[in-house]
Amino acid sequence: MLKLKLHWQILIALILAVIAGSLTGTDSHIAGVTFFSVYDFLGTLFLNALKMIIVPLIASSIIVGMANMGSSSDFGRLGGKTLLYYASTSLLAILIGLIVVNLIQPGIVDGQPAKDLIGLTGDISATLEKVEGRGAGDVVDIFIRMIPTNVMAAASSNGEMLALIFFSILFGFYITKINNPGQETLRNFWQGVFDVMMRITDLVIRFAPIGVFGLVAKVIASTGLAAFQPLLLFFITVILALGIHLFVTMSLLLRFIGGIKNPLLHYKAMFPALLMSFSTSSSSATLPVTMDCIENNAGVSNKTSSFVLPLGATVNMDGTALYECVAALFIAQAYGLELSFGVQFTIVLVALMTSIGVAGIPSASLVAITIILGAIGLPLEAVGLILVVDRVLDMCRTSVNVFSDSCGAVIIARSEGETNVLRNP
Repeated sequence: MLKLKLHWQILIALILAVIAGSLTGTDSHIAGVTFFSVYDFLGTLFLNALKMIIVPLIASSIIVGMANMGSSSDFGRLGGKTLLYYASTSLLAILIGLIVVNLIQPGIVDGQPAKDLIGLTGDISATLEKVEGRGAGDVVDIFIRMIPTNVMAAASSNGEMLALIFFSILFGFYITKINNPGQETLRNFWQGVFDVMMRITDLVIRFAPIGVFGLVAKVIASTGLAAFQPLLLFFITVILALGIHLFVTMSLLLRFIGGIKNPLLHYKAMFPALLMSFSTSSSSATLPVTMDCIENNAGVSNKTSSFVLPLGATVNMDGTALYECVAALFIAQAYGLELSFGVQFTIVLVALMTSIGVAGIPSASLVAITIILGAIGLPLEAVGLILVVDRVLDMCRTSVNVFSDSCGAVIIARSEGETNVLRNP
């Protein structure tokens, strides 16, 4: 097992997790210890290890990247390209979701709204407590949170990655504006921190198959496979839209803008990161693996990846934006609402804005969905309609988020004149 490549180890762990979770459920136990608690222990331990390295890895990688970038014109050029790519792909993802959900109409069953048929499924009290009082005005809060009042407090909270990234960009940029020996000292210090964090990351990643097994087995044991049947059409709609964006849109971008003649090579290069993101449902937790794959497998320089990928883990949420749009329209259909073009355009705009500020952690998009529901006048309780399938769909849309980040790194690296190993095998 240990001689296999990492992605094969993770894939085997995924299969074993589905089998184990299905067989044991939440009640099976040995000597008073439930299998579910073992799954939870393994998954939590691994997820904690990943979260442990997020802050120092993001801070050091961005600061080193900015310090090595040089002039302010380099920063402006790279930053502009990155933000343009992220905004464009998120918009494309939302439009794909809009088209697919209008064609399939999962909220309509036998010509009638599905509200009575589906009902409010699952315990939504915890979700409502988190999102109570949310509204469209919360979009403004995204920009307020970008500038931290206390950078140390922002660093201690996984939900404030945008603030940490903003400070790290400023810090790294202004390292280049001071004189030696201070500049050289800071460069060497942060380069050393980054090198140490990459070593620790390698250590954590070695235990990925065990962590993946625990995380996925826990989900399957608690929800089972039969729980998805009442919302099967909605589930299929989201998966189909995500699949189109992942395999069609991204392939076309890699081929015609990224210059990779065979996009399958990039999918292969990013396979470990895709499996990791699927297992953890966290773009932030997957970031160490994403950086490892994009640099060592896809051949993108650290200068580009250390700026593009950490920013993408917070800002670029293609799968999340798509899911928010489909979920809002599904709920509207289930309530029997006929949404005009103007209302649907509002959904597209709010989904694009809220996806930017969604934290890269599991199920964070549920909060963003309530913002959209508030914008079109639907009750927040409607979130309960999708809670049954949200966990698995969260795993899928996170993989799309991470893959889009990696495509952005390849495309921007090409625009910067880098020679990609996948472009020139």
